Amino acid sequence: MKFILIFGPQAVGKMTIGHELEKITSMKLFHNHQTIELLSPYFGFTPEMWRLSDLFRKEIFEQMSLTDSPGFMFTYVWGFDLPSDWKYVDELCDIFESKGHEVCFVELEADIEERLTRNKSPHRLNHKPSKRDIERSEKDLITTMEHHRLNSLPGEITRENYIRIQTSSQTAAETALLIKDRFQL
Repeated sequence: MKFILIFGPQAVGKMTIGHELEKITSMKLFHNHQTIELLSPYFGFTPEMWRLSDLFRKEIFEQMSLTDSPGFMFTYVWGFDLPSDWKYVDELCDIFESKGHEVCFVELEADIEERLTRNKSPHRLNHKPSKRDIERSEKDLITTMEHHRLNSLPGEITRENYIRIQTSSQTAAETALLIKDRFQL
């Protein structure tokens, strides 16, 4: 199995590109908002919601790592300035690598104007109800960007199976094709 970790700031296109990859490969996408949207109506954006989200995700990762699936993708907003996020990514990768699976990193970046536009896209709002309050969602996007570093520094990601893609001027389908070719999916 190939496990693809697609990461980058909010509204960079992680989920949309993952959906495009599903169309052209046999891989399945588990985007980070699937647990968030399940739990937030009951717990809000509280520590308990995040605890349960992490628990559900870990169980899903563990079970997927035991299957004979050809591939699995997960999206993540990685705060590169947060040691806890580095630890989370290491633990996530270990779940798959400890069972002999290949882990591939896909880092996406886009300028803020493009991300603010994408934040309002029908595809995003359809799959992420918690983003439908556009004013709150935009504020969160900007605040997170101001307080955390959401893209890596040159040379910071040292994995061989890694690609960084500037998505501002290409479609999700074009980006998905680049990822498919790079990792032979």
